[in-house]
Amino acid sequence: MKHTLTIIVPVYNEVDNLSRVETELSNYLDICVSKAEVLFVNDGSTDKSQEVIADICQRDKRFTYISFKQNKGLSAALKAGFDHAESDLVGYIDSDLQTSPSDFNLLLAEIDNFDLVTGVRSDRQDSFVKNMSSSIANVIRRAFTHDGMDDTGCPLKIIKTTYAKRIPMFKGLHRFLPAMILLQEGKIKQVPVQHFPRIAGEAKYHLWNRLFGPLADCFAYLWMKRKYINYQIVDSSAKLRNRS
Repeated sequence: MKHTLTIIVPVYNEVDNLSRVETELSNYLDICVSKAEVLFVNDGSTDKSQEVIADICQRDKRFTYISFKQNKGLSAALKAGFDHAESDLVGYIDSDLQTSPSDFNLLLAEIDNFDLVTGVRSDRQDSFVKNMSSSIANVIRRAFTHDGMDDTGCPLKIIKTTYAKRIPMFKGLHRFLPAMILLQEGKIKQVPVQHFPRIAGEAKYHLWNRLFGPLADCFAYLWMKRKYINYQIVDSSAKLRNRS
């Protein structure tokens, strides 16, 4: 039976988290309202993450992986996941598990009527500096994109795969996923989800790449918005062949 949902889990030097990732996602797959599988994208980890990922996939065939030759960043990892997914829906969750896989069911409950549903962390369990820098970055991004989203950095999303595959990703564009769906004239929604402190491993984003990086990316987004090509096919010869 074909999977309806592919959950993309980008991994970069998260060896201390992966055992918990396996447990939490395995438990979620048992209660998921859609038939789902997990796709690890190893983003060039230099620790033993790849060995652990391979072991997980050997134990449980619901887990699969692809592995980069070298670190390329979160946007590249998501793009690779979108490209490899064969399901109707793609999900995204970080391997630090500061969001709960169980909340995917909240997003799935809305996805029929939308093309992207994203979580919004209603009670963030991060440091003051991290929360403040993210809040400022979100204000700046909303001013550029007018996407109406309060927390595009939330690492819990569901996207219809046809839309995800058409996103022209470049470094930093993972922050603009809702805006990129709007460029395709898609519909988006945000849903409150749980948030937890990081238990193990190290955060990959700090003040510079959380605040100043997104500001530069906003100008890249504006350039792309002006140049973006969007079209809809209403008829083709393939339809005639299928009827005959």
